[in-house]
Amino acid sequence: TTGKPKGVMIEHHGVLNRLQWMQQRYQVGERDVILQKTPFTFDVSVWELFGWATVGASVCLLIPGGEKSPERILETIGRYGVTRTHFVPTMLPAFLDYAEQQPEHELAEQTASLVLVSASGEALPQQHVSRFYQTFGRLNGAGLVNLYGPTEATVEVSYFDCEPDRAYAAIPIGKPVRNTRLYILKEGTEQLQPVGVAGELCIAGVQVARGYLNRPELTAEKFTADPFVAGERMYRTGDLARWMP
Repeated sequence: TTGKPKGVMIEHHGVLNRLQWMQQRYQVGERDVILQKTPFTFDVSVWELFGWATVGASVCLLIPGGEKSPERILETIGRYGVTRTHFVPTMLPAFLDYAEQQPEHELAEQTASLVLVSASGEALPQQHVSRFYQTFGRLNGAGLVNLYGPTEATVEVSYFDCEPDRAYAAIPIGKPVRNTRLYILKEGTEQLQPVGVAGELCIAGVQVARGYLNRPELTAEKFTADPFVAGERMYRTGDLARWMP
């Protein structure tokens, strides 16, 4: 983001919902090793820092600055048997570039443990998905999931499981996670848009934050009453989206 950083007041039950959804959806268990490589100033680190602990899994801490080194990431995955990791879409192609330069049998050994890679923080280009499955899908069957969400709704609120043999014009942000509602509203109104018609994406449910720290006017502007569920609130993202047919 740009400008002066804003403090967001996230509630514990929102974090727990996000962690438990990930664990249940992707069957995270005690045999998993989660790579913690995201700086704690970035909200994606919440899953890496806490997601392993509630199911008895393990966490592998990448050395400081290692998140910028594809070589270090790949070496760490192989050495510690990492099963799940995350990439910002701009870093994923750099990792793929390095991986594709390795002898195939060595790459297969280093990534034999890898089960799932998630991507979020930016739009995920279609070519990254194709390259991922060409490189890793055929070696070990690892999957790639595209996640979307703002900090104001506890990191991520939707998911899309990318398929290896499907061509996409654009990678969707997918469906809402549990206990979350996504509305597509006509800009400046509370009117739901029909399927296929773009509008402002609004988020409701347990992951919606209390608001901005010491910014009551901005909180009132962005966190408004949910017009479809009495007594609840929604966050107006300002992002344009549409429901796919």
